[in-house]
Amino acid sequence: MEKPMTGKLCNQQLGCVILLSFVLCLVLLCFDYSALTGSNNGDTSLVNNYVNPISTQSSNSSDPISPLPHNPLVFVFNKTDSDPCLGRYIYVHNLPSRFNEAFLQNCHLLTPGTEKNMCPYLSNLGLGPRIQNHEMVLLNDSWYLTNQFLLEVIFHNKMKNYKCLTNDSSLASAIYVPFYAGLDISRYLFAGASTSLRDSSAIDLLKWVREGEEWKKMWGRDHFFVVGRISWDFRRQTDNESDWGSKFRFLPESNNMTMLSIEASSWNNDFALPYPTCFHPSSEGEIIQWQDKMRRQKRRYLFSFAGGPRPDLQGSIRGKIIDQCLASGSLCKLIDCNYGATNCNNPVNVMKVFQSSVFCLQPQGDSYTRRSIFDAILAGCIPVFFHPGTAYAQYLWHLPKNYTTYSLYLPVRDVKDWKMMINETLLGVPEDRVLALREKVVKLIPRVIYADPKSKLESVEDAFDLAVKGILERTEGVRRIIREGKDPAIGFADGDDFKYTFSAYEEQS
Repeated sequence: MEKPMTGKLCNQQLGCVILLSFVLCLVLLCFDYSALTGSNNGDTSLVNNYVNPISTQSSNSSDPISPLPHNPLVFVFNKTDSDPCLGRYIYVHNLPSRFNEAFLQNCHLLTPGTEKNMCPYLSNLGLGPRIQNHEMVLLNDSWYLTNQFLLEVIFHNKMKNYKCLTNDSSLASAIYVPFYAGLDISRYLFAGASTSLRDSSAIDLLKWVREGEEWKKMWGRDHFFVVGRISWDFRRQTDNESDWGSKFRFLPESNNMTMLSIEASSWNNDFALPYPTCFHPSSEGEIIQWQDKMRRQKRRYLFSFAGGPRPDLQGSIRGKIIDQCLASGSLCKLIDCNYGATNCNNPVNVMKVFQSSVFCLQPQGDSYTRRSIFDAILAGCIPVFFHPGTAYAQYLWHLPKNYTTYSLYLPVRDVKDWKMMINETLLGVPEDRVLALREKVVKLIPRVIYADPKSKLESVEDAFDLAVKGILERTEGVRRIIREGKDPAIGFADGDDFKYTFSAYEEQS
């Protein structure tokens, strides 16, 4: 009787061993999987705001470029198999408030020496006061009295809702530095401030940034910032008190960063973004409605011009344009913005005329560019340019490379060379080309507007989206150069003396 009992006991023990082995393997398998996928150091961490903790260590901006670490995004892709933010993560520096928010809190100090009070324009996340839609000129309620110099505030607020933010800088493809350099320098431009005072915030900002661990990864060449003024305001070449602006862009650390501004310089580390218009839609539907309205719009003026003469600006052709507009009678509509003759800051006045015009003349302003370019496109009005630096050499991420598809180009090197009659030239454009140009302009509307920062466009890319795409492609290009063993400093911040010359564009036309 003992043998059967012994066999039964052995069978039970064998079963227990098998069961225990199975459980042990299952535990080990789970432990191994969690080790592969659950590491705190490797997790992709997304945030809905822009507060990013950083550790600061001293670094020397003159140090050579260090080798890039292994890209952790490869591991993120392997463990998720589908990461929509792969290669698109952006890390936002959590700057001390003196570099951005403090300017908003002290908005009454932003424009000393002028009559402009910037405080009202800072409402609605930098979009400005909402405009009452009189006469149904503007179609919907997504119109604001937006100041043309507040791009850095609007961009920052839109970045807070960017869907691929990360609080792990090692995952980031680009580093955004939300320094309000335009608001900073606006405090001094008309106040007779010393050069040292004009440069002080920029110097402090660069010291703060270069001491962060993020800086040493590419020594700043993955860093970018956005300003709401033209780039020339930050490229003072001497320390003479009479010279304009700050020398921010000539400081060594700044030279390693990319600046996005409403007008770029001739240096390769500057890129231009569209001026903010007054239309900030909250949905794709509002954009489509507006485009349809501009397609159907009846246009009773052959051409129009919004602006004033520049008698003190040597070589300005504005006087000739105004004279020819006035001489063209009902073919042209002039919006005289000189000395407050018309409130050109009111988009109702401007859009009413541009919507009724086939062509909108866009000569240079006080600098190469002007916001009127984008007001015209928004109104479905075909822009007419007289210098390549006004648009063609500027907005490379937002406007077609083949400029003949959306604009007319009447090159005028100097006012003394003026030999054309504008009305005759424009009347000579075939009707089928006019229709094709207008359709292209209408299709460009989403690309040159900044949607409401509180909204998210799902199927349409606005000016912000294209800017982010452009900066990500630029930083990836730098990484590619480093992987190839080349020096990323070569060409990164070089000057291009031919950027604004006429010849290349005259060949295309």
